[in-house]
Amino acid sequence: MHTGLKIPRHAAIIMDGNGRWASARGLPRSAGHKAGIDALRSTVRAAADFGIEYLTIYSFSTENWSRPRAEVMFLLELLRRFIRQDVAELHASGVRIRVIGDREGLEKSLVTMLEDAEALTRNNSKLNLVVAFNYGSRQELTRAARLIAEKVAAGELDPAHITPELLDTHLDTAHMPAPDLLIRTGGEERISNFLLWQSAYAEFVFIPEFWPDFNAEIFARALKEYSSRERRFGGLKAQSA
Repeated sequence: MHTGLKIPRHAAIIMDGNGRWASARGLPRSAGHKAGIDALRSTVRAAADFGIEYLTIYSFSTENWSRPRAEVMFLLELLRRFIRQDVAELHASGVRIRVIGDREGLEKSLVTMLEDAEALTRNNSKLNLVVAFNYGSRQELTRAARLIAEKVAAGELDPAHITPELLDTHLDTAHMPAPDLLIRTGGEERISNFLLWQSAYAEFVFIPEFWPDFNAEIFARALKEYSSRERRFGGLKAQSA
């Protein structure tokens, strides 16, 4: 079905352009966010069909709290609605849900919903859907550094034993493979505090279409671009992920 495509083990997506999609149609930003949820549903199905093991989506960044309060509240309600309406179907489809990001200070009922979704789907293995919520990579690295410093201060860790591999185990993404492919929709070409450490050797593909227009065909186009890349990981010869 996907002849000639190299399928990344882990694909990450910055879902950008909901507001601009809505503005181009004379609609409120909320309409763009609703359409973005539909695009997410089809993308999760496509990722499973392509045989991707991990799909990480940037759903809400630590910087998004600075948006107008009404928009933030709407985004949070969309997340709640997605969990209520979609988790059962995702579970039945064999999708495992993981949530990364800082849960400190979040409303308790929302944290409970996230934890329940993770617990319900914990044993699934068709696709790992990793939701980056209240996530910022600099903040994640700061939390990891703090944890390591506390272990050193307590005499539990020798500073000489601090390695990149040790830092990996203190990140939100511990025990997950690094992303092979990072896609950003909406025409912007930056990664906006998303998986900075983990994306050291990821292939970046920037898509001009806004997120609500993203579908299996555009996903396949990104995979085709990824398949054309030579991944050398700092060496001279191409390596497989």
